Amino acid sequence: MPETPESTRERSGRGPVARGPFQVVEVTGPSMVPTLHHGDWLLVQYGARVRPGDVVILRHPFQQDLLVVKRAAERRRGGWWVLADNSFAGGDSTDYGAVPEELVLATARLRYRPPAKGQRSLRSVVSWAVSALRPVSAARSVSRRLRAR
Repeated sequence: MPETPESTRERSGRGPVARGPFQVVEVTGPSMVPTLHHGDWLLVQYGARVRPGDVVILRHPFQQDLLVVKRAAERRRGGWWVLADNSFAGGDSTDYGAVPEELVLATARLRYRPPAKGQRSLRSVVSWAVSALRPVSAARSVSRRLRAR
């Protein structure tokens, strides 16, 4: 999903923009839709305390060179149970079980959504400007609540 970290079965290309406790990464792939979209940028904090509901960057348990973005659902005996916001994308703890604590690397703090190609009308530019930068909330998305009925 992010560009430095990548989502399940999704590739990254660019390297980190910053070093230290904070880093900027680009999202690739659909696993976190509707919260995050392909092309979004995240400001992530390494070493931050993880709480249930946080969007986290982690090493894939079976493919350690692959970094993924998922939502930390709950802490279990073997580590964190992580889920994709898009249940149709898969590639989360339902496939590989709880993720050991040491594989969870960072939490997402802010999301920046770049303007879409061809976004030229005043209305679309204003709409983009209002929603381009948002904190990444630990609250579950509305769509997840609707699917839980």
